[in-house]
Amino acid sequence: MARHEIRCTACDGSGLLMDDEEWRYTCTICDGTGEMKEDQPYGVNKHFDVDENNRTLE
Repeated sequence: MARHEIRCTACDGSGLLMDDEEWRYTCTICDGTGEMKEDQPYGVNKHFDVDENNRTLE
């Protein structure tokens, strides 16, 4: 049976997100692949550290 992959709605399949200052970074939902696996949960269950501007810290 073939595995179905769905385009990530957070990054629209590009694998990158952009903040309001136009900084590009890897999509944290699909881990930069641009696709959501069929068995992958659609919610974010991990904690992210953010700065005072609410940007994720790596």
